Amino acid sequence: MSELSRPAFHFTPPSMWLNDPNGLVYLDGEYHLFYQYHPHSTVWGPMHWGHAISRDLIHWEHLPIALYPDEFGMVFSGSAVVDVQNTAGFGKNALVAIFTYNKDYRETQNLAYSTDRGRTWTKYAGNPVIPAPDPLGDCRDPKVFWHEDHWVLLLAAKDKVLFFSSPNLKDWQLTGEFGNGFGSTEGVWETPDLFLLPVNASDSRWVLTVGLGKGSHAGGSGTQYFVGEFNGKTFTSENPKETVLWMDYGADFYAPQSWSNEPHGRRIMLAWMSNWQYALFTPTEPWRGQFSLPRELSLVQTVGGIRLRQQPPAETSSLRGKNFHWQNVDAVPAENLLREIHGSTFEIDVKFQLAETTQVFGFRVRKGSENHTTIGFDARSNEMFIDRTQSGMIDFYEGFAARHTVKMKSPAARMHIFADRSSVEVFVNDGIVCLSDLIYPSPESLDLEIFTEGGTVHLMSLDVYQLENHKAVL
Repeated sequence: MSELSRPAFHFTPPSMWLNDPNGLVYLDGEYHLFYQYHPHSTVWGPMHWGHAISRDLIHWEHLPIALYPDEFGMVFSGSAVVDVQNTAGFGKNALVAIFTYNKDYRETQNLAYSTDRGRTWTKYAGNPVIPAPDPLGDCRDPKVFWHEDHWVLLLAAKDKVLFFSSPNLKDWQLTGEFGNGFGSTEGVWETPDLFLLPVNASDSRWVLTVGLGKGSHAGGSGTQYFVGEFNGKTFTSENPKETVLWMDYGADFYAPQSWSNEPHGRRIMLAWMSNWQYALFTPTEPWRGQFSLPRELSLVQTVGGIRLRQQPPAETSSLRGKNFHWQNVDAVPAENLLREIHGSTFEIDVKFQLAETTQVFGFRVRKGSENHTTIGFDARSNEMFIDRTQSGMIDFYEGFAARHTVKMKSPAARMHIFADRSSVEVFVNDGIVCLSDLIYPSPESLDLEIFTEGGTVHLMSLDVYQLENHKAVL
């Protein structure tokens, strides 16, 4: 597949291996994106922190590697903050990265700092700031943020999250833990994040997101979240232990992190688009690994409780090229309104209403003589789905060819789809449900189809934007 599969508008490394996003932070007009990077192979190995910057979350400039492994271990995942008050003594407005060293399965938490806008980094001479646990075990991926009058640090530890407090980023005290059977515990917990979001003008909740190493909704690794309260020391879920809430119902949304110090007060999150079941085998060269689109997060009250909403940020509109628009028309069986549109990358936004007899409605993207990916809503089972069983190259992993589904609480009425050269992301009903999957179609599969089975579908509005002429990574 070579460079033909490299996304047009999803972030990829210049070459070689990428996994978790790290150290997402904003400073002086630049969004910083660090990431788990192995610059010498297309498979996982000694971890570095790769580095890129952006002014709009969409167009990225690669910078030199920020953090290298050394005698203390590999540089695993972590976060970064702007130390506005110089609490650590590295300098006012210093960028401080908090990361896990891993050496011989010993995992310690450590600091590095930059006083030149993230261009060069110095590892703190007093590392580690949190030693390895005794007995040894999974204890990694620190997420740090300022809360009221102190720093808070979260660590993923087996099937729970540990909470620490510090006045200066250097001296940490354990204050609480969350887990103990809440949510899904089938796989190890990783990459925690915690943030406050408004529900309405007078109410708000804390949201805790956690990567799950295996056992996700679509199989393998995935991301769950919890809604509740944080008292500065620990988190409490407002849902019963058995409640499992998934951020994404596709197979490829893992290890998400949100930006610190976001200038507009938004909570913007990014995830690794892959799955540990097959991440080492995806058919791309000379690079392997990509990130999701950034997502703007909010909370909404639903019949089932307060739930997370994810939507593409306004900046994604900068990718739009030619627009095809329909208003108040009907899609009917055996007629493809999109037959004249061709290409490898699209944004599709449709608001619709099904007839009583309509069984299935959706789109086939990257369609060719031998492959296509189907995105649709099945009214018979009230399920949204992505079907990649005929999406192109699927034989590199036995379970890759699959149909990923999610039961809807209410019928689908809007689909917002981003199709890139090797992925699809679907935001349903204004992002209350999301599905994200990798795909590897043949280069000549460039057709686009809208379809309906069993009855008509009234399209209140349908917009298709071609995106392929926009270079997102510099």
